[in-house]
Amino acid sequence: MSSLRSTKVIGRGLSPSGRMASGASPAGRTELKRLEAAESAKPLNPEVRAVPDQPSIVMTTRCIVITVVAVLVTLGILVGVSFLIKILLDYYYFFCIKSFKFIPLEKACDGIVDCKGSEDELNCVTKQTIKLTFPLRLVTDDGLLQVYSNASQSWRLVCAEGWQEALTNQACLELGYTSNPTSSQVLVRNLPAAMQGSYSWVNSPGNTRGIQSMLRDKDSCSSDSVVTLTCSGCGLKRSDRVVGGSDTTIQDWPWQVSLQYNKQHTCGGSLVTPRWIVTAAHCFPDNQKLLSRWGVVFGVTELTTQGAVGVSQVIIHGNYASNDNDIAMVMLSQPLTLSETVKPVCLPSYGLQLDANSPLWVTGWGNTQEKGKLAMVLQQAELAFLDREVCNRPISYAGLITPRMLCAGYLEGKVDSCQGDSGGPLVRLGDRWQLVGVVSWGSGCARPNRPGVYTNLGVFLDWIHGIMQQYS
Repeated sequence: MSSLRSTKVIGRGLSPSGRMASGASPAGRTELKRLEAAESAKPLNPEVRAVPDQPSIVMTTRCIVITVVAVLVTLGILVGVSFLIKILLDYYYFFCIKSFKFIPLEKACDGIVDCKGSEDELNCVTKQTIKLTFPLRLVTDDGLLQVYSNASQSWRLVCAEGWQEALTNQACLELGYTSNPTSSQVLVRNLPAAMQGSYSWVNSPGNTRGIQSMLRDKDSCSSDSVVTLTCSGCGLKRSDRVVGGSDTTIQDWPWQVSLQYNKQHTCGGSLVTPRWIVTAAHCFPDNQKLLSRWGVVFGVTELTTQGAVGVSQVIIHGNYASNDNDIAMVMLSQPLTLSETVKPVCLPSYGLQLDANSPLWVTGWGNTQEKGKLAMVLQQAELAFLDREVCNRPISYAGLITPRMLCAGYLEGKVDSCQGDSGGPLVRLGDRWQLVGVVSWGSGCARPNRPGVYTNLGVFLDWIHGIMQQYS
């Protein structure tokens, strides 16, 4: 009991000092022991159980949630602002990686080095002129192969004897095509009289210097037939085509593409091989020559910026100036996979002559009216070919139409291409669809006596084949 400190127990037989009274009975002593035992069992500092403060817990949880939401909102705002800043920087500035600095976008591709290692001048639109006559060409809708003979300084058809599949592949490769080459034969007697009498035949098929070096001049073909080529599976017809409305689908014009700068539709273009596009030189002004900002959208009816493919080369004609020689070639960063919505159009045969009022078709997402808005759905329009003399009348373009241009439309001005259609295709239907023109320029849209003016593609076949061969 000595462990009890100053504990006062009041009971019968107990003195104030806690000692038993001398006269206590046995029963009293027993009761005292029981009370002392019970008292000693109590802890010196009994545990006190606190009652939880329920309102305090709720307030704490609410504060945590509010804090988390505030943090997330702040992070979202920061991300959004950062994204907008990046868009603005990308839109107006070029970042020099090696120099770790931004320069105004207009200083990129201006011919003056502003970045370490010439970063700002490396990947730009270029100009190039090819002066030499390309030694191979395809003539007539049949695709008759002609090769230029240096010996006789003349163009000659190629006799079928000795021709092999490997030569078909080689000839198409030299023309800039890499897929679906095929060859066939045409009887000499079925040729126009003006084309008969000048031939070449295969003399040394193992020569590695090109088709031209494998051939020798000849006055006749022992096989009585000559070679024709189809190099790309291009321009195939669709039996269910409907022409004459406004809206159309990409399945009807699967070579149509959208050229986009900074993800904005700028021009149209025409796929001529899985990797090459023909368009207009004026689509690439001085402040839009940075290749990394260009993309090509293909295989779509409704205009979109999704799925764009980058470009690795843009070459505009070296003599382009004041709407003349308005042609450019775009090389994609990777070849496209051909499908029902992605197919090349055929280049025109050499010497193709269009008759007055021949039906032609133009397509694009350009403005549906002068100073209007871009069409969101691919448009088509049927036009009529107009002679250069008609287009050059004083009431029309007064002599501005050069041999490198052609006109199509109507003098009454009811149908025309417009802004946003630039660079797009003007095609005709022969055995296959052929690209005869590129949307170039005009005075307004659909104005009377101001038909659309197009680049005359037939004049530039040597340049086109030369560019494709050089970069392929």
